[in-house]
Order: sequence, then structure tokens, then C-alpha cells
Amino acid sequence: MLPVHTFLSAFLTFQTPPPPPPPAPPEVAAERAAAAAERAAAAAERSAQAIERLAQGITVAPPEEKKPEEKKPDAPTEGDNWNVTVGMGLIFITGNASTVTLNGLIAAERKTEGWIYAVKASGVYGQSRAPTLEGQEQAPDQVVALNAAVQLRGDRRFTERISGYLLAGAETDHVKSVEARGIGEGGVGVLWWDEQRSDGSNSFFRMDLALRYARETRFQYYPTRMDLPDVSLGGPRFGATFRHGVTKDISLLEEVSVLPSLIEGSRLLINNQTQLNVRLTRALSVTTTFLLQYDSEPAAGKFSTDTSLSVGATVTF
Repeated sequence: MLPVHTFLSAFLTFQTPPPPPPPAPPEVAAERAAAAAERAAAAAERSAQAIERLAQGITVAPPEEKKPEEKKPDAPTEGDNWNVTVGMGLIFITGNASTVTLNGLIAAERKTEGWIYAVKASGVYGQSRAPTLEGQEQAPDQVVALNAAVQLRGDRRFTERISGYLLAGAETDHVKSVEARGIGEGGVGVLWWDEQRSDGSNSFFRMDLALRYARETRFQYYPTRMDLPDVSLGGPRFGATFRHGVTKDISLLEEVSVLPSLIEGSRLLINNQTQLNVRLTRALSVTTTFLLQYDSEPAAGKFSTDTSLSVGATVTF
């Protein structure tokens, strides 16, 4: 058994840390300090480069690869087709009195980016037989309506809203003693609005301001045939067309034209047409039309104002 002091000496020797190594010479310490400083400088440089690359990655996004543009299908161009409307009305009465009245209308329009073309033709024929007592000789038929008109119009679009136009037309009305009336006109059209609503209805308003000249040859057909003096008329013409869609199937059309003639005396012509259109199918509609025509100086023996109310059907192509 070991003595107590030997055991304590061994225990203290095991627990006491070894003495620190002797300090390095000054030359070695300087070399080590220089190497440590060099490694610290290199590490600082690498950190600065990493920070710079990170900043560039944040501020400048890498260029994205451009995807090839998909080719969109060509949109249908305005004016590829003509919009054609054909209308007809008929009144036929037999019995004590006999009456037949037939009216027809055809209108066509084509719109392109720079032009608008329009053609319109109409005609009315009416014949009536007065009632007679039984046993009496039948009265002869009388023509109560015989007129026709055709117009050609071309608009050159200057802007989306303003256009200049030329118009040429011809009219005849035997009941009003107008054998033929040739028309020439040039002016400016202003489209105030043309709206298509979400429910399928639309609203349209256009005004015309123009100069018109017309030469009117007159001949009296009824009751007796005789020649009448010809007349001319010319002056500024004001026109307006307004269409309002009450619903997608019901629309109201209003057209007015005012022409004060400034040559061969003072004469005023006013035409006003009101039309209610009710669409039954995509192409077929029923129309009710009220027409008023005023002429301050008609042919001798004729009334200055004519009105008509008609119901007919129209088909749109």
C-alpha cells in the first residue's frame, strides 16, 4: 500500500495543466502575424466580391427569353359585305269600295375604313274605285298614289366622326304633278354617336349640312293632262337621322330634312319620317311608318302637305 503523500503527489500532478509552451522568438511571431493579416485581407476581398455579385443580382434581373409571338387570326374587315334591307307593304280592299296600295323599299349600305356607300330606292302605287249604287255604271278607277325615288350617296371619312359626301338622286310623283326631279348635293356629315349596348340594342345620331340643287319638271296627270312650267330649287339643306333601340328587338327611327330654296322665289320643303321597327326573327321585322311631306309652293291645284301611315314587313340580309 502506497503512502498517503505519494498518492497526493500523483493526484496533484494529474490535475495540474501542463505549463504553457515557451514564447516563440520575435521573428517567428512577426511572420505568423503577417500571414494572419494576409489571410484576413484575402477573406475580406472575397466577402466584398460576394456582396457585389449579390447586389448586381438584385438590381439587374437576368434577361428573359422572348417567347415567339402567337399569330392572331385576322379580324374581319369592315365593309366586306353589303347590308341589304328589303321592305314591302300591301293594302287590298274589295266590296263596296275597291282599293289597292302597294309600297316597296330597298336599301343597301357598305362601310369600309375610309368610305361609306349607300343606295336607296322606294316606290308607292295606289288605285281606288269609288262606291256606286246598285244598277249604276261602275265608276272608273282612280290613281291615288304613283311615286318613286332613288338615291346614291358616297361618304369619304376624314375622321371617325366627320365625313364629306356627294349625293345624286331622282324622284317622280304623278299625283303631285312632278314628272321628274333631278337632285345633286354635296356636304358634310357629323356622326355624334354610334353606341352598341350590352343588351344588343344600339343608338345612332348623325347630322348633315349640305348644299342642294334640283331641277323639277312638272306635268299635270290628274284629273286632266296638261303641261306646267318647270321650276328649280336650291339652297342649304339640313338633315338629321336618329335611331334609338328601346330593346334589342324594338327600335325607333327618326329622319328629318329641311330645305329652304333661295332661287326662283322663296320655297320651303320639309320631309319627316318616323318608323317603329319590331324584329320577329333575326332577319324578319314588322315596320310601322308615318311620313309627312310639306311643300310651301306645290304645283297648281295641289295641297301643300301630304301624310301617310303604312305597315309592312322588312327582311335584312
